[in-house]
Amino acid sequence: MNSRFAQLVPDRLAQAITAVVLALGFNSTFSLSSVASSLSEFPNLTVSPIAEASEEGMDQVTSVAQLSDIRPSDWAFQALQSLVERYGCIAGYPDKTFRGDRTLSRYEFAAGLNACLDRINELIAASTADLVKQEDLKTLEKLQAQFSSELAALRGRIDALEARTAKLEAQQFSTTTKMNGFVLVGVQGRTENRGDRNPRDGQRDTDDPGTNINVINQNYLYFTTQFSPRDFLYFGFWNQTGSGSPRLTNDGRVGYDGEAFDLYLSDLNYHFLITDKLAGMIGTEGVYTSLAFRGPNRAENSFTGPLSYFAQRNPILNIGFGRGGVAFDWQFAKRASLQAFYTTNIPGFFPNSIGGKGHNTAGVQVAITPIDPIDVALYYINDYSPDGNLISYVGDEQLTAVDPTTGSSAPLQTNAFGATVNWQINPRLSLGGWFGYTNSYIPGESGRVETTNYMVYLNFPDLFGKGNLGGLYVGQPPKITRSNLPAGNNVPDFLNTGLGRSGGQPGTTTHIEAFYRWQVNDNLSITPGVIWILQPGHTPDSDSFVTGIIRSTFAF
Repeated sequence: MNSRFAQLVPDRLAQAITAVVLALGFNSTFSLSSVASSLSEFPNLTVSPIAEASEEGMDQVTSVAQLSDIRPSDWAFQALQSLVERYGCIAGYPDKTFRGDRTLSRYEFAAGLNACLDRINELIAASTADLVKQEDLKTLEKLQAQFSSELAALRGRIDALEARTAKLEAQQFSTTTKMNGFVLVGVQGRTENRGDRNPRDGQRDTDDPGTNINVINQNYLYFTTQFSPRDFLYFGFWNQTGSGSPRLTNDGRVGYDGEAFDLYLSDLNYHFLITDKLAGMIGTEGVYTSLAFRGPNRAENSFTGPLSYFAQRNPILNIGFGRGGVAFDWQFAKRASLQAFYTTNIPGFFPNSIGGKGHNTAGVQVAITPIDPIDVALYYINDYSPDGNLISYVGDEQLTAVDPTTGSSAPLQTNAFGATVNWQINPRLSLGGWFGYTNSYIPGESGRVETTNYMVYLNFPDLFGKGNLGGLYVGQPPKITRSNLPAGNNVPDFLNTGLGRSGGQPGTTTHIEAFYRWQVNDNLSITPGVIWILQPGHTPDSDSFVTGIIRSTFAF
């Protein structure tokens, strides 16, 4: 309010109204709008368009002297001083200023008027009504009538806010813990196909069962408990009902087809900042590569991203898929960071890698953003598998053959290398891809087995609408390209019925995937898509197949 206000209204009324408007502690959380005439009785009275309200809190003052920007020479000084002494309903900003020259809206005016009325009611209830002057009461009565609609709206908002606050207080289970989750329902079915398996002799003599339509329901509930701005505890529960159809290979496996079906603790880990640029994580559940490393592909997510396991990320980043472990993330430069982790499949136990009883995995990644649109990740994984299975859930993951007489296979030590690149061409198009290589050996034995995999993808954010996502992914799942492990452990040789094959697989599987995520609202998305697999199992004489999918995801 400025000095023009005093020139437009008779002096006595100006002081009274100005005291109410300027001195009653307008709450900055009320929305602001423009104001024209405020009192019909005074047609010359105008107020300038309102500016943005400050987000700072306001504190009660007991003396005008506490306000650094109010001086005895100010035209409203006496009115402000009078209200402080008689009614005690002036508030100032934390920096001890009053800012009486700022413009205000009718709702701000109503908020101040309401505060003054409440204070007068308190004085009357306390039998101190003699402190309330009749002239001020008449002025307030007139203002109350003029602003009756705004006061009613204001009180309605307060009542609604109090009701919501009471409900939250009654239902909250923690002041520091937030609960979120996903509910996913996937419907999928495959075309009929026959495979060339055991013996792999060029004859399609094995039916690939499970081509019927099936339903998978996956539920994930997780909690984040914030202890301070520098640390939090993360824990979650997961369960699944239904599963994908039985299959000869894991090609085309959907990303939400897990192994366990009962409710179990899937995540229990503690995150903390060591320095402003160094973070740590330790836990007995859910410490694995995809959580420890930063992924360049921003669409990576089995609930809302690509549909298949293979298209989520480079399969070597799934190796081990450990449970308990430790991880670190160091932002050592503005555009570069380093992540490292160690994890095991035995919760809370960290045995020696070679010769240990658990499946143990360690890794390191350098993530670089050389220029704003491009993200690059280079990573190395070291893994010890007691049964020769890398637990990547994709392609050739079993690298030592299972002895049919004992049901066991030889242990394997693996060194894996890979890189992922994502180029955000524009806000609605990104191009990316990855390449992975593994080199494994049986401790104490001669021979090696090598695999490669790759993927190229296009993501289309906000396709046909904000929040939507289109995707096209083409690649080769992990394939044994060379194996000279001893007889009985050589997978290509075993699948070819002991023909002495020391090379790689005879064919190459090609994975083609297309999907479109429709973001129905903030919580619900529906994703139809198809996965086309050529030469499943890296076997040239096996039938190709197509999987059709509709995934529905509710997030809360």
